[in-house]
Amino acid sequence: MCNSKYKRVMLKLSGEALSGENGYGIDFDFTKKIAQQIKKLVDMDIRVGAVVGGGNIWRGRNGEDMDRTTADYMGMLATCINALALQDSLENLGVNTRVQTAIEMREVAEPFIRRRAMRHLEKGRVVIFAAGTGNPYFSTDTAASLRAAEIEADVILLAKKVDGVYDKDPHKCTDAKKFKKLSYIEVLEKGLQVMDSTATSLCMDNNIPILVFGLDDPENITRAAIGEDIGTLVCKE
Repeated sequence: MCNSKYKRVMLKLSGEALSGENGYGIDFDFTKKIAQQIKKLVDMDIRVGAVVGGGNIWRGRNGEDMDRTTADYMGMLATCINALALQDSLENLGVNTRVQTAIEMREVAEPFIRRRAMRHLEKGRVVIFAAGTGNPYFSTDTAASLRAAEIEADVILLAKKVDGVYDKDPHKCTDAKKFKKLSYIEVLEKGLQVMDSTATSLCMDNNIPILVFGLDDPENITRAAIGEDIGTLVCKE
C-alpha cells in the first residue's frame, strides 16, 4: 500500500531545474523559489534530503574520444556546484543546511557519513547529497535512490520538466497517455523514462515509492510532499 503522508522525503532535482528557462548555468531567482518550497517543508516538520544533478553544467562526454570515467567525474563535480548554490539559497532564507559529498572535499563540504546525515535530519537540517554515489557509471537518479534508502526516506519526490509519467513523449505526441499510478515492474518492463533501471530496481528492492511531478510550478514540491494528488506515483502493485 502506498503511503501519501510523508515525514521524511528525498527530493531529486535535475541540474536543469536550477537553470530555470536558461537551459544552462544557475538561475538564482528560480533556485530561490525552489528553496522557498523546501523551507515550507522544514516549517511543517518534514525532514528533507536532496540530490541535485549536474546537467546544467556538464552532461555526458564532450566528444566521442573522451573517457567515460573522466566525463562522469566531471559530472560529479558539477553536482557539487549546484549543491552549494542550493545551500546558499536555503541559508539566505534561514534554513540550516549541510552539503555532504561522496567525493571528499573537506574545505567545501562534509564527506558523506550516514550517521551524521541522520543526525542532521533529526535536528531539522536539510541535507544535500552531492557527487552522486562517488562512482562512475552510476547516475544521480541512482544516488537519490541509494541515499533515500540510507536515510530511510518515506518517498522520493522526483521533480521533472513534465507533470508525470507518460507512455510517450508528451512534447512530441499529442496522444500521449499520462499514468496516475505504476508499479516498479511496469516501469521496467515498459522502459518508461522515470529513472534509470538501476535506480528503479533499488527503489523496488527497498520499497521506496517514487512520486514524479512537474517543476514548472515550484509549489508542486510542497503539494507532492503533503500527499496531494499530483503527478504519477510509482510503488508496489
